[in-house]
Amino acid sequence: MLYAIIGRDVPDSLPARLAARPAHLERLRHLQDQGRVVIAGPFPVADAADTSAGVSGSLLVIEFASLAEARAWADTDPYVTAGVYAEVTVQPFIKVLPA
Repeated sequence: MLYAIIGRDVPDSLPARLAARPAHLERLRHLQDQGRVVIAGPFPVADAADTSAGVSGSLLVIEFASLAEARAWADTDPYVTAGVYAEVTVQPFIKVLPA
């Protein structure tokens, strides 16, 4: 099943986010190699195509065997352990489009 993982950043998270980003992306690439990542990316604080003004959080939609597995994965994300995320929500997701 797919699960949406939404992380909300602490204020002024960009320095910690940049430091933890390589480890965060490495974990995601491992799941991507398994064909489990539907989408992953940050929410920029400004209406811009980059994150130079900062980031308010992230959205990940990933396939896991269960909600418990998705939560366990999210709880050990480098952005969590580095203090980038103030809050993380994990919930089931049903993809409708694109088909």
